[in-house]
Amino acid sequence: MSDAGTTSVGAARPARRRGPADPVKTLMHSHRELCERAVDPLEIAAGLEAHGVTDRAAARFRHRDVFSLAEELYARVPRAADTDTAGATAPCPARSGDPRAGWALRTLLPGAVCAVAVVALRCTEGGADGEARSAIGVAGAVALAIALTVALRRGPLRVEGHTARVSRLWVCWLLAYVLYGDGLLRLSGGPHGTSPLTDAAAPLLALAFAVAPAAWCAHLLSVQARRGLADSRGLAEFASRTRPPLLGLLALYLLALTALAVLAELLTGGDRGASAGQPEATVATVALGGLLFLARLLTVHGFPRAAATGLVTACAVEALALVLATAGRVPGLESVSAPVRALVDAGGAGAVPALACGAAALGLLVHATVALPRASAHT
Repeated sequence: MSDAGTTSVGAARPARRRGPADPVKTLMHSHRELCERAVDPLEIAAGLEAHGVTDRAAARFRHRDVFSLAEELYARVPRAADTDTAGATAPCPARSGDPRAGWALRTLLPGAVCAVAVVALRCTEGGADGEARSAIGVAGAVALAIALTVALRRGPLRVEGHTARVSRLWVCWLLAYVLYGDGLLRLSGGPHGTSPLTDAAAPLLALAFAVAPAAWCAHLLSVQARRGLADSRGLAEFASRTRPPLLGLLALYLLALTALAVLAELLTGGDRGASAGQPEATVATVALGGLLFLARLLTVHGFPRAAATGLVTACAVEALALVLATAGRVPGLESVSAPVRALVDAGGAGAVPALACGAAALGLLVHATVALPRASAHT
């Protein structure tokens, strides 16, 4: 009888070894580095999602969702910082003041610099020669670029590494079109003898001051995402919690930008002649601002290629409009510029950038509603 019992026990042992006794152990070893440097289970959940582990895949590891699986991994894998006892016992230097106050004040710097440049050009209009006004314009452009760099170096709009270098070229093109686009199309109808910076004072002022609401909307989105990670029990639930704040904050930014654009048009209306106060100028400014905000938001959260695609699309449409308008002035090729003329006749000179930036921004919005509700986009 003992032999029979031994035989039955021996036969039962291979049956237990058909599946892994600890299915999480394999996953723990393959993602050990992620688990060791994670500061909380939420970061592990986001990392697992980035590696393709979904709620359905978590069921293979005997967990209902990725969040509960991440909690077990966080509990079982020791933190790399925990092994460094010296670093754990070292006192942390106290920080003075609210860190948000620093980047909040810096986001106002581009608007202030742009306002000073516009005022300087208006004060010298008619009294200084062309070289002096050109020097003021160049100095204002350089100061504005420095102010933007300072404003974006810290805070919620900061980009890690150098992933935004390619996008800077396209941003420079879009801003250059604000300065020179109407003149190249010869459709601005503005007063002669003014500098491009004076002609484009309203959109530049609005976009420069819009850096502040853009930073605050990006900050609020990060806060809402962290709360959603803490309260959600699955990736689908987190996405449903994140998508409404994303759309709401985008609408809030566009509303703020519209108010800034209208206010800038009212304050600088005398500088732009017949084109001042026209709705298409405000629409073009809002479309460009929305495109830049969505591109920056996607870049900050790890999607620089999508952001660059949206920017280069808008640049390509504007460049095509300029090429067609130029070719239409060649005898025999007047019909080539017919689409551009029809667009401008229907919506004014601002219709070209409004169409280019609006279509690109719409494409980025569709991509953002899919990419930004992912937990891996908020680590």
